[in-house]
Amino acid sequence: METSDFNARRKVHVAPYGTWKSPIIAELISQEMVGLGQIALDSDDIYWTEMRPTERGRTVLVKRSGNGMVAEVTPADMSVRSRVHEYGGGSFVVDAGDVWFCNDVDQRLYAMPKLMGAVALTPEGPYRYADMIVDRRRNRLITVRETHGQGDDEPNNCIVSIVFDKHVSTLVEGADFYGAPRLSPDGKYLAWLSWSHPNMPWDGTELWLAHVTENGELTNIECVAGDRTTSIFAPEWSSEGELHFVSDQTGWWNLYRWNSTQHEAVALCPMAAEFGRPQWALGMTTYGFTTDGDIICTYAVNGEWRLGQLEKGEQLREIKTEYCAFNSLVISGQRAAFIAGHSVDSSALVLLDLKVIESMVVRRAMDINIDPKNISIGMAIDVPSGDGVDVHAYFYAPVNNNYSGPVYEKAPLIVKSHGGPTGQTTQSFSLGIQFWTSRGFAVLDVNYSGSSGYGRAYRSRLDGRWGEVDVEDCISCVQYLVSKELVDGERVVITGGSAGGFTTLCALTFHDIFRAGASYYGIGDLEALARDTHKFESRYLDRLVGRWPEDEELYRARSPIHHTDRLTCPVIFFQGLDDKVVPPNQAKVMVDALLHKNLPVAYVAFEGEGHGFRLSENIEQALQSELYFYGRVFDFQPADRLEPVDIANL
Repeated sequence: METSDFNARRKVHVAPYGTWKSPIIAELISQEMVGLGQIALDSDDIYWTEMRPTERGRTVLVKRSGNGMVAEVTPADMSVRSRVHEYGGGSFVVDAGDVWFCNDVDQRLYAMPKLMGAVALTPEGPYRYADMIVDRRRNRLITVRETHGQGDDEPNNCIVSIVFDKHVSTLVEGADFYGAPRLSPDGKYLAWLSWSHPNMPWDGTELWLAHVTENGELTNIECVAGDRTTSIFAPEWSSEGELHFVSDQTGWWNLYRWNSTQHEAVALCPMAAEFGRPQWALGMTTYGFTTDGDIICTYAVNGEWRLGQLEKGEQLREIKTEYCAFNSLVISGQRAAFIAGHSVDSSALVLLDLKVIESMVVRRAMDINIDPKNISIGMAIDVPSGDGVDVHAYFYAPVNNNYSGPVYEKAPLIVKSHGGPTGQTTQSFSLGIQFWTSRGFAVLDVNYSGSSGYGRAYRSRLDGRWGEVDVEDCISCVQYLVSKELVDGERVVITGGSAGGFTTLCALTFHDIFRAGASYYGIGDLEALARDTHKFESRYLDRLVGRWPEDEELYRARSPIHHTDRLTCPVIFFQGLDDKVVPPNQAKVMVDALLHKNLPVAYVAFEGEGHGFRLSENIEQALQSELYFYGRVFDFQPADRLEPVDIANL
């Protein structure tokens, strides 16, 4: 009786999946959330960047003083963002209360001594900067610089020093790419990473070490680790002056210490776990050192991220927390700060006291007020692929405390293919996923072959087979869910952005298991991508597909744009018109081909957007348009008030 009364008070409605009224509206996602990024600890102060969609994607540097006061640091007319390698990273540095940062509009470096106002440190010109460190001993910054505007030639990358009197000199050049310049505590040694075409940094990098003279020049330069088939990540110096780094020489990104006496790398805790990440952006960190010399680190076991402590001469010990993902880890003294992912709450900037293992939330990406009963928690599933290797994914069932689906109906399924493709999805709470599950959709978030977090062998499964094995993995997971009668096999859609958009378009073109799709700035033409993309990714496809132009026929065979005759279902395209990574013509050509074939197609383009949407109104419109599109395609009426989208041929 009590249960019946409770259900009556809840007013549980039985309604078709997709038509449920949700508390998670698109405006909530676009207006309230900020993107938390780089972190720095400076004495008792903590600094971080936050990207604000409500300020047209502006990235602000914020400071929380030791007394708890929070204030914006950078001027209101500036945005802290580097565009080195297009993806940037390492866009500011703090030392003893002084701040230096890269301004988005002109890509110049600015100094803010004791936060007294921004003064340009670098000249105007075709330069970009990232991954800065401070060399107090010589009154300078050391940073990665990228120089554009050299005709048809690729941009030039190098490591430079910038004396505080604005004199710039080159320290290292010759490789195609550089990253992670790191100065020893005594200022006598500099370490850095370099790599060259056709490698991406997760394929093969080299760790270099040099002596720094009193006047700042480099001598005795030597490569101490890595090669074209071994990926080195995140060199860092301990307070004792010992060089550490992450290497995947065993097939797993593990921690190492460089023994300068024996001239060899010493593994610190060899295990089947990943202590590194794909270096899409510069300035990435996964470990640091306490004042006691212990290492605090993040690491993934079978894709699940953990926080750990490695004491000298001891085994790795997990630090138990409530979080399921960790990014941007920095250590100072006995404090750790990181961006934490949570399964039922928004991501947050967390400060952890390592002495007592007590944490404090400094800043949330958003303050959510959602009944936990309306939140779907991802369930990890491992599904055998066609060749027997397990594919990893998270399944989110439709959840809404006020609704249930009809007993005769199964939920439609949205399959998400992440970007990269060398990326990874985690169990972290995502309003973008909850937007769908709270309306009655099931969501499958797939870590297909090529994803990070599962070792080099799993990453390498995509080599030469991009657009094939990733799609097959998604299909294997769908077939598993359908066989378990968890979803409606006749209402399965696939969506993805960038590289995930390519997986999406390949799945829709070369297979008939999906009934619709949504491509966010996705790749339809591999040839165009090989010809038009930026330097950082210009040879990425050599490994994923084949050499260009030698393997032109393979590129054509793998590109959905050349096989639109095999498409048989509706597709909606979302595209930023300022996208330099995947130029807009890729989407437009694909749309024109579908129009010519009389297939239902919609094209939503955004002025002023690049590779990924940063403006709140565009984020909101994209979500609403995608929902409207599915409603029309599957003939259901969403509860939301939606602006109609022009769908041709429907």
